[in-house]
Amino acid sequence: MEAEITKAIIESASEEWVELAESDVIIVGAGPSGLTAAKYIAEKGFKTLVLERRLSFGGGIGGGGMLFHKIVAEEEAKDILDDFGVRYKERRNLLVIDAAEMMAKLAAKAIDSGAKIIHGVSVEDVIFRDDPLAVRGVCIQWSAVEISGLHVDPIFLRSRAVVDATGHDAEVISVAARKIPLDIAVPGERSAYSEVAEREIVKNTGKVVKGLYAAGMAVAALHNLPRMGPIFGGMLMSGKKVAEIVAEDLS
Repeated sequence: MEAEITKAIIESASEEWVELAESDVIIVGAGPSGLTAAKYIAEKGFKTLVLERRLSFGGGIGGGGMLFHKIVAEEEAKDILDDFGVRYKERRNLLVIDAAEMMAKLAAKAIDSGAKIIHGVSVEDVIFRDDPLAVRGVCIQWSAVEISGLHVDPIFLRSRAVVDATGHDAEVISVAARKIPLDIAVPGERSAYSEVAEREIVKNTGKVVKGLYAAGMAVAALHNLPRMGPIFGGMLMSGKKVAEIVAEDLS
């Protein structure tokens, strides 16, 4: 029995990895913007893979506001919450949401729409082509190998588009800016100014260079925008917007 367990796991996982060697869209980060983007991209019929370095969904959602188990969103995000079946209560002109429910439903809807989510995988570099300059996939490693400090070469996944939804550090864009002649910098986010951050992050969501896109807090890091704390409407709207931009470009 034990050998059959091992065979079933390795055979099934290996078959999927072969299939996932090429995708239409790779989203890096299973936080609010990444999961939102995954649902809206996958339901348009694009082969969508989400890579998450941790063994959990939700990015910064789970901690709520300073470990209080609630987060908020603004009224403009109501339609997206309804799309995901996330319940909310209105208070002080905001939508108050249970953090655990939002994490679970964002992930479930993304999966139900056809996106594949794999945990424990880190993106350490990108694949690029020149003439014209474009990002064409990612270099991946097991997060456990990265944490251990062992020198192990990564493997490669090709895609038509890569979305950086890694949050505050904009990890994918940062490594691309450092190693490819993109002529951009990643200055990082500024201190808190919630209403400006919510508006400007959505406004600046989109393409960085051909094949590479920014969503969520990665947009703040790229454009030196303020942070906003435990309000997540901008993250959801950024995820939906980047999905629309990517789908239009790939079509």
